[in-house]
Amino acid sequence: MTEQATYGFDTLQVHAGSAPDPATGARQTPIYQTTAYVFRDSEHAAALFNLQEVGYIYSRLTNPTVMVLQARIAALEGGAGAVCCSSGHGAQIMALFPLMEPGCNVVSSDRLYGGTVTQFNRTINRFGWTARFVDTEDPGQVAAAIDDDTRAIFCESIANPGGYITDIEMLARIADDAGVPLIVDNTSATPYLCRPIEYGATLVVHSLTKYLTGNGTVTGGAIVDSGLFDWSASDKFPSLSQPEPAYHGLRFHDTFKELAFTFHGIAVGLRDLGMTMNPQGAHYSLLGIETLSLRMQKHVENAVEVASWLERDDRVNKVTYAGLPSSPSYSRMDKYCPRGAGALFTCSLKGGYDACVKFVDGLELFSHVANLGDARSLVIHSASTTHRQLTAEQQRAAGADPDVVRLSIGIEDADDLIADLDQALTKATT
Repeated sequence: MTEQATYGFDTLQVHAGSAPDPATGARQTPIYQTTAYVFRDSEHAAALFNLQEVGYIYSRLTNPTVMVLQARIAALEGGAGAVCCSSGHGAQIMALFPLMEPGCNVVSSDRLYGGTVTQFNRTINRFGWTARFVDTEDPGQVAAAIDDDTRAIFCESIANPGGYITDIEMLARIADDAGVPLIVDNTSATPYLCRPIEYGATLVVHSLTKYLTGNGTVTGGAIVDSGLFDWSASDKFPSLSQPEPAYHGLRFHDTFKELAFTFHGIAVGLRDLGMTMNPQGAHYSLLGIETLSLRMQKHVENAVEVASWLERDDRVNKVTYAGLPSSPSYSRMDKYCPRGAGALFTCSLKGGYDACVKFVDGLELFSHVANLGDARSLVIHSASTTHRQLTAEQQRAAGADPDVVRLSIGIEDADDLIADLDQALTKATT
């Protein structure tokens, strides 16, 4: 498929990156379930290992099925390239890996998925990296947290679990002024609802586990590079701007230009970290993405109907869905998410923690799982599960207070979902 930029979203989600298999004519992208690839000759092998030729060496680095998925996601996000890996958490580490060194920090939104807060607050410290959590609603607080050792700003386009829409353009301006990239986790929105690169994001990360695949079968991640950041503008990013000893002094930015980050992610990141996506998982993700726009339209339609009903119910204190006029983020929806504010939000129940537990246990159609973005509607009590490692203050900042449940609205009939919520609320409050 050529001239992908001229095609619409629905066409790209079906065709981008793919072509009939040259060996068999198979129209669906095959699962290349192989570890290694035969070289044409010794000269060919040397050229691949020297990064002088693009091709296949070993499936920890590159695989034809995964390569189609990478090209498709990059096309949907409007990026120059993408790297797929084993999970969304893996994607976050892969995104930071070329940027950080011991002593460096990332300035991060405090409205994040609880697992990301734990990863940034604890795990990355073992690499000598630190995270500074700030309220990204306050540009002064973000700017004040940046110093000479800051290497990135990180946020979520639609925050999990609270459903807040982030002012990406404002954060991009602050990042540009500081000479650092803005990394946006676009998992909750998907590129169908929000395209962060259009608002100044340098890198976009995804958990493919969620809406992009959309059926609860895959664990995977992706990093999309805008191709627009000048990695050589300062000495902050030597992995991309300075000679790489493992490749005989090759400079990734000089050599690969707008694809510098993508090539580094494969040639160094996947080579050494080994966070490889398996080809069968990539195949399932490709199948899911083919119907992304159709699913997201239904997700959003259901979420608006369900959230509106919950907001009117006397047994509910508050609903955080950005698609409701009562949300502080509602004014940003037209700009950042014109097709809707996603299908992830929270609701606060009268009766507190105990009511939440009874509510979750009383649901019949909703599945109680630690996941989101499935075709099925899902529920979880974040404070006792996904966000339980956080302090009370961190839970509050993330929108995961003890009296709050998180809902991921699926593509079932909205009336059936409302009926299930109604009977569970009755059990929880009587």
